[in-house]
Amino acid sequence: MTVINETPPTKATVILAQVFISCLMAFLMTGIFTAIPAALAPGWVGIWLTRFVTAWPIAFVLSMAVGPVSFWLARRTQHLLAMARG
Repeated sequence: MTVINETPPTKATVILAQVFISCLMAFLMTGIFTAIPAALAPGWVGIWLTRFVTAWPIAFVLSMAVGPVSFWLARRTQHLLAMARG
């Protein structure tokens, strides 16, 4: 695997990544959870897009809140695994 950039990401990069992550997750999750009960009936796309527009800002705010916790947990887990290996 080729490493493109070994420097830590800038704050702007992290925020932009969270925009993309939250957008894609909200898009996919609202699509799935709208399509399943609606059984792809006529009109389900409109309902999906309404739910997506509501979910994306919420997903973005939540991802900004849990992002630092997730990175901390990942670093801590890697540290504990490295210690366990010796």
